[in-house]
Amino acid sequence: MIPEKNPPSRARILLRRFLGFLAVLGPGQMVMMADTDVGSVITAAQSGARWGYALLPLQLLLVPILFVVQELTVRLGIFTGKGHGELIRERYGAFWGWVSVGGLTIAIAGAMVSEFSGVAGVGELLGISRATSLTLAVGFLLVVVWAGSYRRVERIAMALGAFELAFLWVAVKAHPTTSLAAALPDTPWHSAGFRYLAAANIGAVIMPWMIFFQQSAVVDKRLQSQHLRAARWDTALGSVVTQIIMIAVLVTTAATLGADHRRVSLTSVGEIAQALIPYLGQETGRLVFGLGILGAGFVAIIVTSLAAAWGIGEMTGYKHSLENRIREAPWFYGVYTMAVVGAAVLVARVPNLIALNIAIEVMNALLLPLVLGFLVLLAARMLPEEHRLRGARLWMVAATCAITSGVGLWCALSSIL
Repeated sequence: MIPEKNPPSRARILLRRFLGFLAVLGPGQMVMMADTDVGSVITAAQSGARWGYALLPLQLLLVPILFVVQELTVRLGIFTGKGHGELIRERYGAFWGWVSVGGLTIAIAGAMVSEFSGVAGVGELLGISRATSLTLAVGFLLVVVWAGSYRRVERIAMALGAFELAFLWVAVKAHPTTSLAAALPDTPWHSAGFRYLAAANIGAVIMPWMIFFQQSAVVDKRLQSQHLRAARWDTALGSVVTQIIMIAVLVTTAATLGADHRRVSLTSVGEIAQALIPYLGQETGRLVFGLGILGAGFVAIIVTSLAAAWGIGEMTGYKHSLENRIREAPWFYGVYTMAVVGAAVLVARVPNLIALNIAIEVMNALLLPLVLGFLVLLAARMLPEEHRLRGARLWMVAATCAITSGVGLWCALSSIL
């Protein structure tokens, strides 16, 4: 073999790898930005306001668990070329496929209500009527998906999600003083209220629709085996960023509303905004909070409603890709539209309650055994032999998912019953 006359320099090789990573970047970032949705922000804010820094260790612990779970969806999407619901139907039959999609639908219905309640709350905070803010949001969200390919929708969603980084600025401005070491000895597991919020935090980080969305997004983006490494980094980066945002919100409210162990219970989105205003000023505080909530809400609405359209499409067999035009995949776009419009109409007619958003995250925790159970089974049986979960890795992942599901169930049920 004749050697190259001018072999590429190390800098050029690194540049190629970086550009390759940027090309793959997307599904992991989108799903993680959506993970820090309005319900998650509210849950983190309530956690800080009610219990100070006591739930901070749980948020840190959930970082690697979130990556382990979502990395399996990347592998399944890349090496099977099929969505999550489609694989369950293929392996375990239509009944279990519909059971999984049923759980997905329940989780998405709750999530959509959370997102639009946040949009309405920000509108009211800025002096805009609920009807106006919801109508504008619905129009924007329909145009984004109706007129876009997968890559275009991905870029818009990531740009919207970037507004969530505003919460990091707020956390720095709040000047938190309590350390993690100081929070650990005071963890009040004996309290039913604390366990309820712990379950909500678990459900706010690991959500059923995330698994369906990322696996289908990987398929729709047509990622192949050579993209696995970059896709795993995409997911790892997203796992860290989303939890940093959650921690920033918790730290901010712990340093303000949760100071001196006052154990404040929030009742509206406006009360969360009030935690930020002393540090940023009235106008800046409302603007920064509003952008953060709107970014979180919009990207989560896009992700959850697309997860519903993909999941139901995988079970019914109708065309389910953003690469199809509306006339080619009317049911796919119809499900997306019905999800967006239906949730907005519901929120327009019901109060904006913090308690509702937190209850939805607790419901996610109750669904974890079903969702994570199917995920581990598929990774152990449907992947090619060289990428299949087996041996020590299988037991480690299974144990991680079982413990996470078990803790979520225990926290939820013991605080409710």
